[in-house]
Amino acid sequence: MTSAKEAVAPQGLTIEQVEVRVQEAQTLRERKAKIAGIVYPALVVVACLVLWEAVTRLAAIPAYILPPPSQIVAVMHEKMPLLLRHGWVSTTEVVLGFLLSVAVGIPLALATFLWPAFARSVYPLLVSSQAVPKMAVAPLFIVWFGFGLMPKVFIAFLIAFFPIVINTVVGLAAIEPEKIYLARSMGLSGAATFFKIRLPNALPSIFGGLKIAITLAVVGAVVGEFVGGDAGLGYLLMSANGSMDTPLLFAGLVGLTLIGIVLFMVIEVAERFAIPWHTSTRSTGAGESL
Repeated sequence: MTSAKEAVAPQGLTIEQVEVRVQEAQTLRERKAKIAGIVYPALVVVACLVLWEAVTRLAAIPAYILPPPSQIVAVMHEKMPLLLRHGWVSTTEVVLGFLLSVAVGIPLALATFLWPAFARSVYPLLVSSQAVPKMAVAPLFIVWFGFGLMPKVFIAFLIAFFPIVINTVVGLAAIEPEKIYLARSMGLSGAATFFKIRLPNALPSIFGGLKIAITLAVVGAVVGEFVGGDAGLGYLLMSANGSMDTPLLFAGLVGLTLIGIVLFMVIEVAERFAIPWHTSTRSTGAGESL
């Protein structure tokens, strides 16, 4: 009799050869999807910049209304030390606010999930706190903590921590009951079940909350700099706006965008290392079919 290893598939291929070809095709699709995920957005950005440059040049739009991209790049090169100095301040505020939101948000989510009485008492207050306009709260932090680093960090924290709490609670709750029953039938304790089954199952949702939080932390830092900053890209934007220096204003916006993108990518890299088995860490979906 022919063994399973020697079974012949269509076109005269063995099962092992078919499996190898399927794996190679899957690897090729993933590689193409990764390339497409970089090349396509880059092409769209380049096309938009070319159109922007052409419109501003042909329509002779004044630079104080809408400067062409080439002028913005020239200002970024000229003002690079200034942008780097203020960008470092904003990055520090964003990172500290994000780390504080993680340090507070995840334990708060665990307490909300594990203790129903705590959830009934605190969760409605958390939801209500998000209805308060952050721009209205920012002056209070300036009064309480002055014009230094701390008020911006606390404003970034206030805006960023809520998605972490919500996504962590949702991730911990979103597990099939059969997995919990199986763990209990195998004699796992409650703590072992939590750390070996429930927490790993919640990691994709937790990282989703971290990605949202890091972008919101950028917004929080800028809000703090708008209200009472003496440094940072938000402060630079206010100064450029007051002096009608629109090219510098756009340069500051580019700097803030780059900070957000880089920090978001850092979270994505951490996600790939933490949960390489999850589909969210792979380039799948629409990109593979392109």
